[in-house]
Amino acid sequence: MANIRSAKKRIRIAEKKTAVNRARKSEIKTHIKRFELALENNEIDEARELLKSIDKRLKKAALRNIVHKNAASRRVSRLTKKLNKKIEEAI
Repeated sequence: MANIRSAKKRIRIAEKKTAVNRARKSEIKTHIKRFELALENNEIDEARELLKSIDKRLKKAALRNIVHKNAASRRVSRLTKKLNKKIEEAI
């Protein structure tokens, strides 16, 4: 355990930031689960809206270094492929 006052403060700040980052990651995962559920139920319009939301949240997380930039792009790309595949099946 740290003895220096500034080191103790940095530990507190790190804990707070970790909690915020965890919450943001969890929020993204929840949206992805909702997106996949919408696809299963053939709710394409809702899935499109959720994909926009996921894209926005992932890009914001990438800017804040919560998720790596390429990982965010990869996730959005894969989800978009799933959506497009579902749309093709519907036609």
